Amino acid sequence: MKETQTIQTNKTRTVKTERITGCEAIIRCLIAEGVDILYGYPGGAIMPVYDELFKYQDKIHHVLTRHEQGAAHAAQGYARISGKVGVAMATSGPGATNLITGIADAQIDSTPLVCITGQVFSHLLGSDAFQETDIVGISTPVTKWNHQVTKAEDIPGVIAKAFYLARSGRPGPVLVDITKDAQIQEFDFAYEKCTEVRSYKPVPKTDIDAVKAAAELINAAKKPFIVWGQGVILGEAEEELKAIIEKSGVPAAWTILGASAIPTSHPLNVGMVGMHGNYAPNKLTNECDVLIAIGMRFDDRVTGDLKTYAKQAKVIHFDIDPAEIDKNVKTDVAVLGNSKESLALLLNELNPNSHDAWLQEFKDLYAIEYEQVIKGDLLPEKEGLTMGEVLREINSQTEGNAAIVSDVGQHQMIACRYAEFNKTKSNITSGGLGTMGFALPAAIGAKMAAPEREVVAIIGDGGYQMNIQELGTIFQQEVPVKIVVLNNEFLGMVRQWQQLFFDKRYASTEMTNPDFVTIAKGYHIEAKRVTKREELADAVKEMIASKSSYFLEVCVEKEDNVFPMIPAGASVSDVRLS
Repeated sequence: MKETQTIQTNKTRTVKTERITGCEAIIRCLIAEGVDILYGYPGGAIMPVYDELFKYQDKIHHVLTRHEQGAAHAAQGYARISGKVGVAMATSGPGATNLITGIADAQIDSTPLVCITGQVFSHLLGSDAFQETDIVGISTPVTKWNHQVTKAEDIPGVIAKAFYLARSGRPGPVLVDITKDAQIQEFDFAYEKCTEVRSYKPVPKTDIDAVKAAAELINAAKKPFIVWGQGVILGEAEEELKAIIEKSGVPAAWTILGASAIPTSHPLNVGMVGMHGNYAPNKLTNECDVLIAIGMRFDDRVTGDLKTYAKQAKVIHFDIDPAEIDKNVKTDVAVLGNSKESLALLLNELNPNSHDAWLQEFKDLYAIEYEQVIKGDLLPEKEGLTMGEVLREINSQTEGNAAIVSDVGQHQMIACRYAEFNKTKSNITSGGLGTMGFALPAAIGAKMAAPEREVVAIIGDGGYQMNIQELGTIFQQEVPVKIVVLNNEFLGMVRQWQQLFFDKRYASTEMTNPDFVTIAKGYHIEAKRVTKREELADAVKEMIASKSSYFLEVCVEKEDNVFPMIPAGASVSDVRLS
């Protein structure tokens, strides 16, 4: 029998408590935070929580993934498309360590994640007990915050803080490790959401003088250029960005995590920057007179050689994280704050303008890229299928309304370059960490978070096999995700580098693959293989029309390369078209 009592808090309010166990408290905390889907894998040290979760199946849907890494990536996919905190749970030891890759991915890509791990009894800590690992120590470099709970009474406060830290300011992953004795102890439970943490200021106050200084530079610029990143999406500032671009007439390009913030077809959207980005925005980065960076962190894949990056330009940097200012690129004006608020302030200070001659330079370079690269990718005349024409067909069948979840490699760059997006939060990929194996479980999470949306996973034959076991999750959960494997029988991106920089020494990159279609059918997933161009359109149409999960393998050219390309360490001006 649960007991209830009323206690006086230090804020002179009365709070009703219940006498419950720590494991029930964990579930009650998750419900209070609005968690409706939880990804995980049970084991000894987390078993009391799973036993309690069994009683709350009507409130929280637990998804049994086939590997804890799959749970972390599924939670990421859920968070990226919904904007909510993703939650993953695992046992101690290998269960906890298997989460680490997903946690590290979430950290560098600013994805809100709360991971809960079980731990051995507190009196066994440090004794090398069965399945004991120091997960707090292991995860410290790749979490926004972590904490080990050894007393049941600490559970509500720690979990409340975890959710607050994960979602506030620049989002990120948080890990809470809970010993088994804390799970089974009883205590007087009450839950309050966390609204602040002493000394933690998640959103810096925007300096209006900095905004005015930025506007002054933009208004006077002859060749201004905007590069935006995921900070626009995380700050829900898509409309503000679009309004600024249209009012100022400034050409704008995106990093891969910023893709879909404004429609691909927008006339001032000039493409993607970065190692395999578009020719014009990369080349003209070193010709603009004012570079406006919004919610991006000047990653090395974007900047190339920092010694030559935009040295001629005045640099304005809008970001929520003070640590990113001047970290890689020296700025002339820094505007701190949430992008939605700071861009709204900037909009008021900008003069209506147009930069037709400058925009024409982007169009002229695009025409060169189209003739030398894009035309051959999307409308090939050679015999073999290209990855680009597969994306073109998916665009046609989904009319640009699908969420594209890509893995890592050549297919990722092709997907990010050619996918058409009409809606925000439509490009879900592993950016900073470059995690092969990301896409299949992330697509599961994305589809479960947004069942009304078409979710298409674009994966290479290498990355697909890293988490292929999650087909079992798709089958058991009946997740109608669409899976496209672009099979070139190589670790394609590594092979491309070996071709270009290692004299075609294809060391350990050629793959002897299994029968992917048979494997998919073994999981009762409808499947088809395409080897000829004339089969492609009907196969993609059939896949998109399916109301169930669907696997499509497209056998593409084995030694096709992705261009444009900026060689590692080269200047963005040295972008190659072949």
